[in-house]
Amino acid sequence: MKSRRRFSAEFKAKVALEAIRGEQTLSDLAARYEVHPNMITNWKRQAIENMAAVFSGAAEHSNKANDDQIKDLHAKIGQLTVERDFLAKAFGRCR
Repeated sequence: MKSRRRFSAEFKAKVALEAIRGEQTLSDLAARYEVHPNMITNWKRQAIENMAAVFSGAAEHSNKANDDQIKDLHAKIGQLTVERDFLAKAFGRCR
């Protein structure tokens, strides 16, 4: 049984950009990168649909949301560390 291949975002972007440029046919690109032409078509469509987000500030908004989430997760890690240390001391005394 053949396992499913996974492609990095960089690889998909590179292939989609070449497809958008139109210097080679989809068949040529598919043969060159060893992927199905339908995959290239999907990557190209996704790239074009999401291109506006780069210029609209949506990407910046997404980065800010990620930063806020990272801060929340760091706070939670700190809280859990304090609780773990407290419980370790409490159970250490009982033994």
